[in-house]
Amino acid sequence: MLLLAGLFASILVFYSKYTVKGYSEYCYFNTHEIPKNKVGLLLGTAKHLDHGYINKYYKGRVEAAIELFEAGRIDYILVSGDNSRKDYNEPEEFQQDLIKAGIPKERIFLDYAGFRTLDSVIRAKEVFGQNKFTVISQPFHNERAVYLARQNDLDVIAYNATDYTGSLARRVKLRERFAVVKAVLDVWVLRTKPKYLGKRIEIK
Repeated sequence: MLLLAGLFASILVFYSKYTVKGYSEYCYFNTHEIPKNKVGLLLGTAKHLDHGYINKYYKGRVEAAIELFEAGRIDYILVSGDNSRKDYNEPEEFQQDLIKAGIPKERIFLDYAGFRTLDSVIRAKEVFGQNKFTVISQPFHNERAVYLARQNDLDVIAYNATDYTGSLARRVKLRERFAVVKAVLDVWVLRTKPKYLGKRIEIK
C-alpha cells in the first residue's frame, strides 16, 4: 500500500511539473518581444528575509515591473500580495519602492488579498476587471501563475524577473515543487476559489 502511495505521489509530482512547465511559452525575458497589455500583475513576496536582508526575489520583481512600465509594455501595475496582519503589508511595500523609482502613484493599484497565486490571478479578473494582463515574477512562479490563469479562461502572459541560485533559491525551488502539485489539484480536483473577492475596483 505504501509503495503504491509513493508511486502515485511520484507520478503526480512529475505530471504536475511537466504540465505547468509547458506554460513557459507564454513567459518572456525581453521587453522588446513581449506584447503590450494594459495591466501588469506584480505578484507579492516579502521584502525582507529573516535576518533583515533584502529578499532578492522581491528586488527582482520590482525591477522587472519598472522595466515593463518604462518600456511602455504596461500602463498600470496591479500589486497583489499578503496583508493578513497589520504589521505585514506586501502591496504597500512594493508601492513605496515603485513610486521611489518614478512610477506615478495613480498608475499603481493594490490588491491586499493576494494570499496565494490563485487568488491573485482570479481577483485580477473578478475584482479589478481584467481578463487580459501580464504577470510579473520569477520564471518558475510565472509558469504556475499563467497555468492557473489560463485554466480559468484568462488571456495571460508573463514577464520573467531575474532568477537566482544559491541556498535561498534551493529552498524556494523545493517549495515550488509542492506549489505546482497544489496548483494542478486546485484546478482539476479541488476547484479552489479565492479566499476573498469583495468590492469591484475596475482598472479602466
